Amino acid sequence: MYRRLPLLLLVLLYAPVSFAQVTVDLVRVVKSERKLMLLSGGEVVREFKVVLGGNPRGHKLYEGDKRTPEGSYTLDYKKNDSVFYKAIHISYPNPDDLAAAKARGVRPGGQIMIHGQKMDSGRLAFLSDLIDWTNGCIALKNEEMDELWEQITEGTKIEILP
Repeated sequence: MYRRLPLLLLVLLYAPVSFAQVTVDLVRVVKSERKLMLLSGGEVVREFKVVLGGNPRGHKLYEGDKRTPEGSYTLDYKKNDSVFYKAIHISYPNPDDLAAAKARGVRPGGQIMIHGQKMDSGRLAFLSDLIDWTNGCIALKNEEMDELWEQITEGTKIEILP
């Protein structure tokens, strides 16, 4: 029995930490790389490929421009009853976005989310991974959205970089 004890300790010490045990404190999106990263204590613990708005370059300027915003926001609520497979709301527009839109005389838009695929996409769902098709949101595969959904708590910070 005592001969097995060191082996048991090694297994317990070096066993991989379950992803479910990690506390995600920041979501980082790098638009130019089409990546969404989950960070815990400054370390990337998971990475996903994403698609963006149909006009992905630059910061969102007005409602309908199909751009994904850039900047610091909060993931402020989860939405189960969406036309997409699960959705997590991004707190766009922030006060700076509102002021910039007002100065331009336009509406900033809103309802920017991280979400899965359209609920009615069926057999064509694989196509939604190949092109930027959202109206400014950040989209993942449905199974990856399930992972994200479990890891994100309301109030988690998100930074969206060019």
